[in-house]
Amino acid sequence: MQRLEAQKTPAPHAPAAVSKGWREQFNLLRWFSLASFFIIAAVALGLGYISTRFVVTESVERDALLTAQFVQAIGEAEMRHAGINPARTMGEMLDMRQDGKYPDVDPEAHAAARSEFLDHVEHLPDILLATVYALDRTVIWSTNAELIGVHIEDDDELDESFEMRVPVSSSYHKIDDERPEQRLLREPKYLFIENYIPMFNADKSKVIAMVEIYKEPADLVDRIDRGFASIWAATFFGGAAIFLALFWIVRRAATLLQSQQQQLISNETFVALGEMSSAVAHSLRNPLATIRSSAELAQEVASSGAQRNIGDIISQVDRMSRWVRELLVSLRPMNDDGEAVDLVLAVEDTLEAFDALIQRSRVEVRFNPQICPPVVSQKVLLTQILNSLFANALEAMPKGGVLSVEFATPQPDCVRMTLSDTGKGMSAPQQLLVFKPFFTTKQGGLGVGLALVKRIMERFAGSVVLTSREQEGTRVSLNFKVASGGEYGAQHSAGRR
Repeated sequence: MQRLEAQKTPAPHAPAAVSKGWREQFNLLRWFSLASFFIIAAVALGLGYISTRFVVTESVERDALLTAQFVQAIGEAEMRHAGINPARTMGEMLDMRQDGKYPDVDPEAHAAARSEFLDHVEHLPDILLATVYALDRTVIWSTNAELIGVHIEDDDELDESFEMRVPVSSSYHKIDDERPEQRLLREPKYLFIENYIPMFNADKSKVIAMVEIYKEPADLVDRIDRGFASIWAATFFGGAAIFLALFWIVRRAATLLQSQQQQLISNETFVALGEMSSAVAHSLRNPLATIRSSAELAQEVASSGAQRNIGDIISQVDRMSRWVRELLVSLRPMNDDGEAVDLVLAVEDTLEAFDALIQRSRVEVRFNPQICPPVVSQKVLLTQILNSLFANALEAMPKGGVLSVEFATPQPDCVRMTLSDTGKGMSAPQQLLVFKPFFTTKQGGLGVGLALVKRIMERFAGSVVLTSREQEGTRVSLNFKVASGGEYGAQHSAGRR
């Protein structure tokens, strides 16, 4: 409700400029968002990659182990079925070049056992290629006839499989046409699994043959794909949930820090100006009182022409005295102890105090007293709030208008008092600065009225909202916290007595 030309004091805005520069230098929410996004994304990708690798490796190794156990079990079963000496193994029977080396084995049984074993290997499910290597790395049998008799050199995986004597060695990869042993009968759709299954001698102390199986297990690939999808989906949604949760926490923290920073800046402004303004205000009070007393004495004996000028002196002294009182009140430390206050009674008292000014300004007051719960405040400070708002409203309507006071209870624990006038109103830029200390739109105003109103309301868990339109008027809503019933009973009784 402060009007006309904006008069700004540079000093109070300096902390705001410092605060703005500080926020431009470091934005907690922005930097956290970027840093946490990249960190969480990196961790999620790492965990997703490790998890998928683990699932694939475990699945492939498990499938290879089952295949090896199945192949080795087939070899043992065929040896028993052919009635061959139990001291012999299928690994010793696979190399056709060694057929005459075992005189204790019937040649026909030898050939039958080997043939049946290789037939089972050839018809394994999902098979792409099956190859049997002798100890000298020569292909002695293969489902691809072109490989039989080929000697394989410089195959590290084959050499390691012969040397490691592990149950099975497996790997998964795409086709590599440069490797001579990978002459598959058909191309796999996605990837194939390569298994090296060792065939041991009787006491299992030496690998004497190697069965290599290339297979494309479609069911296993489907399961791996579903595992991939589940892992990456869980990784994505888990990372997003963590990011959003942390973002929400930091956003609340950033909002709280910003609020505390603004409060700190406001407090610093009042402290910095308080020391200077208090000294000036106290120094002015006595000279102003002396000037007014001297003017009143002079007015009694002055001529009619001089009395008008002396009256102007007295009115200006009164205005300066009012400024000094407002300045001292605005800089005075506030007590946080609230009390239950009858808001309707306080409005009635304020209207009664401003009755003469209301009559002179030809302002129509629309106020219907109603039952209203008590609010948390202090009588002296609430009176200061109402005096400031009513004074602003009346000054905004020098040629008359309508002043409305309304009460509402938007929530059970809140009382809203709305003060509206039909004065000159304010522009949008002026509304943004209206609660800044020492900002005023009144000619000759001090600029502490609305800043003090906001400070008092927030001190008692309330709030103030101002809306205005030029040439249409201003509307100020005060939201008070409702006082407890017991606290109000004693206060209300004392007030009414």
